[in-house]
Parts: sequence; structure tokens; C-alpha cells
Amino acid sequence: MNEETTRRLRQAAEAHQPDRARILARMERGAAVPAAARRARPKARSWPRAVLAALVTAGILTTGGLAVAGIVGSPAPSAAPTKAAVPPPTATRSAPSSPSPSPSPDSTTARPGPPTATTAPGAPHPTASAGSRSQNGPLWAQGSVDPHSTVYWGQSNLVLKTAQQLTSLTLELRIAETGGVQYTGTWRTLPSDDFTVSHQQIGGALVYRWVLKPGRTVPAGQYEFAAQYNHATGPRDATGDSFRVDARGSSGPSAVWGGFAPTP
Repeated sequence: MNEETTRRLRQAAEAHQPDRARILARMERGAAVPAAARRARPKARSWPRAVLAALVTAGILTTGGLAVAGIVGSPAPSAAPTKAAVPPPTATRSAPSSPSPSPSPDSTTARPGPPTATTAPGAPHPTASAGSRSQNGPLWAQGSVDPHSTVYWGQSNLVLKTAQQLTSLTLELRIAETGGVQYTGTWRTLPSDDFTVSHQQIGGALVYRWVLKPGRTVPAGQYEFAAQYNHATGPRDATGDSFRVDARGSSGPSAVWGGFAPTP
């Protein structure tokens, strides 16, 4: 090789600015060409062209090697961060929820009792006494449950006897609140205009009261008073019911009291 050719090759190599992207692309295309295609290229070339091609190839390889070395030596561009694969959530079987505890009887709210009415000041109000006393002086009384009472309605009867005329009489029947007790009426065998009649809830009982009006009298004889009421369906226990009678005659005051027994 003469000096002129060497000088020109050196000048060409010094002036050459390698295109790294293009070189890499050519290398990739060369690697991608099938072996059969490379074998199909003609091998016969003229000597001058072969020599020139070898020299050019040597120069290209020299500068390309430097370029490749520079590329290899330079830090590779950071790859775009890849999103880490998130494993699919593991399906968990929920434990069956336990049934809500049924409220116990102790946790229920107690129902309020019936309202309690008070007696107006000065109104006659006999005080119930323990036990019973069916006779006192000219008075005699007996209470009973009417035989026509039903499973939802009742009547309590009081038979009163007096051996002398009465100038004052207060009679009271107390029907205990055994469930659903409600007033439905009253009646008596004495004239209705002679009495002030009332009913009200007092101390857990429905209280019926008859008071003889001032200036009126009750002749000696036998009389009957009755209190009527509804109640909760079913047989009703009357053991909590009671009566009391306070009266005054020519012999002075007297009082009787007791309960209500079922009529035989």
C-alpha cells in the first residue's frame, strides 16, 4: 500500500463522524439477516474492489470500534420503570356472622303502671282495713262476683242491709287492676238522685264510690250495689278486690268491709 493511499485513509478516518445509531442499526440488521441470505451473496469480486473494500472496512471497524467502545463505556440510558406486577388479591372466605343475641326478658322496658288519681281534699274516702268485717251495729254487707260474668267482662255485687235509717252513707268498691280493667257502668236499687257516683284509678285499682247526698236518708232495709267492668280475656282472679261501707244512723257511726267471693 503506497503512502498516498495511507494518508487519504488516515484523513478520511480523522474526518469521519460516526453515526452511532446508524451503526447499531446496521449491526442489528446484519444480525437479523438469515445465514442463507448471507451465503447467497456473490463471493467473486475484483481484486481492486476487494482491496478497497477491505481498507474501507478496516477504517470503519477502527472508528466503529472506538464508537462502540464509547457507547459501551457510556452509561446506558435508564430504562423506563416497569410497574411491578401486583399479585391478584387472595379471596378470603368471610366467617359467617353470628346472629344478634335475642334480647333477654330482663332487658325489656317495663310497662308503666296505670295512672293514679287522687281524691279531692274534703271528699269522703273510707280507708280499707285488713281482713273483713261483715257486720257492725245496724250494718251488714257481703260482696260477691256476679254469676253472669264472662271471660272478658265482670260484675261485682254488694248486698247491704241496715236495721235503722241512715243519714250518712259512703260505699266504695275497689276492683284490682289484673289486666285490661276498664269501667263499663254501675247500678243500685236505691234512687240514683240520692247519690253522687264516681269512678277513678287509685293505687292500682279501679275504684267505684257512692256517696249519699246531704239531706237524703236511706231507710232500713236491704239494698244492692253493682260495679261493672271489662278485663283481659280469660278467667279473672277477684281475690284482690275489696269493699268498705261507712254509715251513720241514730245509734252512731258504723263500718263494715270485706272481699268478693264467687257466687256458688
